Amino acid sequence: MQYFFRRFAFVALLALPMAAPALAQQKLKYPKPEPEQIYDAVAQPAVPIGGVEAYAQYLADNQQYPTAALQRGVAGTVEVTFVVEKSGVISNVAASKPVDPLLDAEAVRLIKGGPKWTPAQHKGQKVRQRVNIPIAFQIPLGAGGPAPATEPATAGTAPAGAPTPAGNTTKSGATIITPDQPARPVGGTEAFFEWIQKNQQYPALARQRKVEGKVMVEFVIQKDGSLTDAKVVKPLGSGLDQEALRLIKTAPKWTPASYQGQPLKQKMVLPVLFQL
Repeated sequence: MQYFFRRFAFVALLALPMAAPALAQQKLKYPKPEPEQIYDAVAQPAVPIGGVEAYAQYLADNQQYPTAALQRGVAGTVEVTFVVEKSGVISNVAASKPVDPLLDAEAVRLIKGGPKWTPAQHKGQKVRQRVNIPIAFQIPLGAGGPAPATEPATAGTAPAGAPTPAGNTTKSGATIITPDQPARPVGGTEAFFEWIQKNQQYPALARQRKVEGKVMVEFVIQKDGSLTDAKVVKPLGSGLDQEALRLIKTAPKWTPASYQGQPLKQKMVLPVLFQL
């Protein structure tokens, strides 16, 4: 019996050195991440497929400034929060720092329509990650707002006898008048853009190349409400710029801007949207 216990103790002692490395190795293993946990900080963050620069270009090319927000002069940066899933698709998209309902909705649309991502990795495994991206909306210089300034006035632009606001002159001495009533489309802004969409002729080259987006067009609303001096300030190419100019040049008249009851010429910048 003593021999049996001595032999058992010897075998047990031999087994301890063999078990120790196995135990140590088990301690070094990373614990498995929770399958549904959403991480804010990870060892290897998620990145857009194609790279960050390509993703930034996608956002710039596909952003569509809401017309009503543009008309109201609303601008700002919407911060959008979403989750990059382990499959690379995104979910739970929401405006975490909203600015305006229209801008918030456009920012969410941009993110939802974007490319897939390479998922995050943490502790050797793919994990879900929360990502925040700011989407900036900046109104181009001269774009229409609630009461944009008119073009620098030449002789006869400002109403006769109108007072000159202090410090509101250009280097050439021309007066800039802020109208009491800004120019507006006859029938309203929505009717104007409905006319644009109804009469739009999508260029064959742009359709073939699948080019879409917005062309920013600057023009002047004359005292009689006609639209003149149209020029593209943010081109797209593939024939879209020429079509945008044609639409503005043939568009219905506007109700001109006015100051102290007299009509004024006014410069405006508006987007002409092209969508396939």
